[in-house]
Amino acid sequence: MPVPETTLAKQVAIYALQLGRGNLVALGKLYDLTAERLIRYSKTLTRNTSDAEDALQAAMCRVSQYPDQLAKSEFPWAYFLKIVRNETLKVIQRRPVVTAATESNLVWSVDEPGLEREENAACVRAALQRLPAEQAEVVVLKIWEAMTFAEIAVVLGESQNTVASRYRYAIEKLTRILEPLAREESAHG
Repeated sequence: MPVPETTLAKQVAIYALQLGRGNLVALGKLYDLTAERLIRYSKTLTRNTSDAEDALQAAMCRVSQYPDQLAKSEFPWAYFLKIVRNETLKVIQRRPVVTAATESNLVWSVDEPGLEREENAACVRAALQRLPAEQAEVVVLKIWEAMTFAEIAVVLGESQNTVASRYRYAIEKLTRILEPLAREESAHG
């Protein structure tokens, strides 16, 4: 069952503190709590499920090796996302060049059931793929992870203004890309 956004960061902080105190059981709990979200986030950058899973595994190894870094972080959830981002970027750098046709076979999970919702979700995911990775990444963190621009800035190592600009540009582009879908929904609704 998904954890409400307001408690997710708090729960990550609790597990981070437990890890910092040597409680390795907290690592499994942290994984169970965040894996689905972190893979979804990593896929925004890798455009590939296997690579996203590899990045998450590498991030979990890093957290297990240096639990104090996560425990001492001011924002453990944002710091953990930053670790996953860094590991994702390493995976991308190591992988061979992939053709556009292969990347378009991206497998995304659909959060909401129903054929119409699945079709709409597929359209939104396709629109996200058309954005530059930096912009898509900010949209995923802002909308799906419900992070503030300050938290996103920590994850990306950018200023809040840069993050906010990327978000604004992404939303403008998504609006243009998805406008035909919105018109179709209005006509049918």
